[in-house]
Amino acid sequence: MSHSIPTSPSPNDASIIPIAWPFGSKIPIITHNPSGRFRVLVTKPLVGDTWLNLLTTVYHCRVDQVTSTTALTAAQLKSLFLPKVDAVVGQLTEPWTPDLFAALAAAGGVAYSNVAVGYDNVDVAGATRVGIAVGNTPGVLTEATAEMAVSLVMACARRVVEADAFMRQGKYELWLPNLFIGKLLSGKTVGVIGAGRIGSTAAIMLARGFRMDVMYYDKYPSKKLEDTIRSFSEHLVANGEKGVSITRVGTPEEILEQCDVVSLHPNLDKSTHHLINKDRLALMKRDAILVNCARGPIVNEVDLVQHCRENPEFFAGLDVFEDEPLMKPGLKDLDNVVIVPHIASATFWTRSGMSILAAANVGAILHKDPVWASPDVSKFLDVPAESIPRAAPSIVNRKELNLNTTPTSKL
Repeated sequence: MSHSIPTSPSPNDASIIPIAWPFGSKIPIITHNPSGRFRVLVTKPLVGDTWLNLLTTVYHCRVDQVTSTTALTAAQLKSLFLPKVDAVVGQLTEPWTPDLFAALAAAGGVAYSNVAVGYDNVDVAGATRVGIAVGNTPGVLTEATAEMAVSLVMACARRVVEADAFMRQGKYELWLPNLFIGKLLSGKTVGVIGAGRIGSTAAIMLARGFRMDVMYYDKYPSKKLEDTIRSFSEHLVANGEKGVSITRVGTPEEILEQCDVVSLHPNLDKSTHHLINKDRLALMKRDAILVNCARGPIVNEVDLVQHCRENPEFFAGLDVFEDEPLMKPGLKDLDNVVIVPHIASATFWTRSGMSILAAANVGAILHKDPVWASPDVSKFLDVPAESIPRAAPSIVNRKELNLNTTPTSKL
């Protein structure tokens, strides 16, 4: 039997297996390589086919892939562990609590990987207590996510979504000098809160592309970001143009008060939950642009709705939401908010790369292969499954589980 999923057809035998959910419903699953040595549960359709070839042909796994696009509950996940499962490739939309990891361990599981760089849905300590390795997929989302942040900045600054709707509704009758007046980015200041790989890349894109000055707030200085912006500024000056500046500040408030564009890229934890709230929004310029491509709960969405209602020249661009996939009441009705459904990493190269890294994480752990000792995961990408290193690209609790790393000579 066949089933339509967004991945290339597998050369392995496959069949649809309906598994009973509680309350009489069913979970649609497609099974690849049913005679595989290990059973790997994949909780959502993934992208490309290299990840599947890696698990089935290199790591000799049976892969049971859920084809439903609805979020799985903890009870539904537990039902899928039975009678035995060795590893799970899961998603940010799932609640990976200590109780769920205990159930996974009881079913024989030793590895779990998020198909994401973030893992705020995962209780890593709970997994570690029952000996389960937790993987994530860093190193492939940087450019795609930064590009989305820049795209949202542009869409807000030039009112692209409003203008598109205006055209589709047949309202365009005459060119007017004051039609959809937006904001010029050139020469303005972008502030980045969280200057990791994604935040730094977004800042560099905006500085190079629009000659924007850069301010950033981070617990740690980013020498690479500072050196890159200063080098670009020197190039501009050497060619007779005005240079750009970069400044590290000590508080988020300084970013909010001084910047024309603010792009959010911090990790989500107790210190950043509702980092952007009513009081901090009030610090921002009346016509500022706020972009969030990090995690939804960083922004108090109720406060944002109220601020945007009261300040029509203020714009926000959101890729993530506080109660995702739901939005707070009123958000979708605001013309000065651009909303997209968590697609910052949604390029084929990025999402297929994430799928490969997640598969490599669990496959390597099952075969007791080492953990990759470098943040550079390029050797896992753009190659056939048979050429991918026999290592787990990223295990966040490697040290706690005393897992071996790849010898430097093999990196």
